[in-house]
Amino acid sequence: MTTIHLQTDIPGPKSRELVARREAASPRGAAKLTTIAIESAHGAAVRDVDGNTLLDFAGGIGTLAVGHTPQDVVSALQAQAEKLIHMCAIVATYEPYVRVVELLNEVTPGNYPKKSVLLNSGSEAVETAVKVARSYTGRQAIIVFEGAYHGRTNMTLGMTSKYALFKKGFGPFPSEIVRLPFPNVYRRPAGLSEEAFIDWSIQQLENAFIAQIDPQAVAAIVIEPVQGEGGFVPAPPRFLQRIRELCTQHGIVMVADEIQSGFGRTGKLFAVEHYGIVPDLLTSAKSLGAGMPIAAVTGRAEMMDAPHPGGLGGTYSGNPLACAAAIEAIKMLRDPQFLARANEVGARFRKHLEAMRAEHEDWVGDVRGLGPMLVAEFVKDVQAKTPDPDAVARITQEALKRGLIIIRAGLYSNCVRLLPPLNLTDEQIDEGMAVMAEALRVVAAERAAVVG
Repeated sequence: MTTIHLQTDIPGPKSRELVARREAASPRGAAKLTTIAIESAHGAAVRDVDGNTLLDFAGGIGTLAVGHTPQDVVSALQAQAEKLIHMCAIVATYEPYVRVVELLNEVTPGNYPKKSVLLNSGSEAVETAVKVARSYTGRQAIIVFEGAYHGRTNMTLGMTSKYALFKKGFGPFPSEIVRLPFPNVYRRPAGLSEEAFIDWSIQQLENAFIAQIDPQAVAAIVIEPVQGEGGFVPAPPRFLQRIRELCTQHGIVMVADEIQSGFGRTGKLFAVEHYGIVPDLLTSAKSLGAGMPIAAVTGRAEMMDAPHPGGLGGTYSGNPLACAAAIEAIKMLRDPQFLARANEVGARFRKHLEAMRAEHEDWVGDVRGLGPMLVAEFVKDVQAKTPDPDAVARITQEALKRGLIIIRAGLYSNCVRLLPPLNLTDEQIDEGMAVMAEALRVVAAERAAVVG
């Protein structure tokens, strides 16, 4: 049985009508990556307003590790909605909030007393982690990395890389943010080995404490163990280990931004578990809520207690409905069988991507990621590694026409990223990747015609 069933062209007439209404009523800055309008979804399948069923390999940009509308989450939301929709955790305490923070303290890495605070979005979580680090250390400076994405608030935009898409026209941004090179080994200088490049990256990190900032002025080093928007670039283990050592040496708070890479996305509950490294603070969001808006900062109790009473939180932070969804999502995601299946999913996806690279070796420059968190990077020239974002835009369009939702990523927007539900079937993987392979062939033929 196939999942994809198309009854109209994509987008269909009802999708075009609803998207036109959206465009008329909302600003162009609130961009959209596809031209479809969705009516319902379950698992990895989504149904649009025209009656077409598509496969979703975007997963709400990484929020749906447990899939669309999992029954346990739906039932928990229904039950919670009948009892308490909102109260505000600043005003009073309720069981779902308490249970979520208890679970977060339990499942995040680190054999030390922990505390967690709930927020609404990944941006809020990162900004809160900065506030905690500054309050705890009495310092101001924050170190971040090229290719990083940390959010869309003014503070987190200051921390974010990829200027044109996210930051253009929105400054000024906060000061006391130091940005350092991130060791993307695929884009290392020609003739330099991976190990030599990692050595150089570590040297740049160490040299920054002389050339750019005194370590005694640094409150936190914030890093994505696997860069998300930056193109699913895993941090080399030696680089991440050196950050941990420097943070310990200089009393700097190490913050792991696991908003996209966390909660099973890499085949472990958190990406740092692949490295055997324990950060001081960890930010989470996206798949934590199974599609509901919730985020968190979890970390060492003495650090989390540093801000004064009233310094953290917000009106909707830890909303009862979002907490009810998060409780069920954590139960599902921490299950060893779920994580084992996630790794099987990753291996199957990687096999398909490697086959595409073999077929298009002059165009697919890299296949990378950690576990099932994978991308393919497209380049105009494999030697020069010139990014090819136009091709990625065409690939996503051709895939969508055939019933597969995939989206871009990467500092140059030249990567196709895979963020499907981690409990989809082998048949759905094969079906979707066959569509993607067909889309590649169509766009490859277009490229050949232009060159010819």
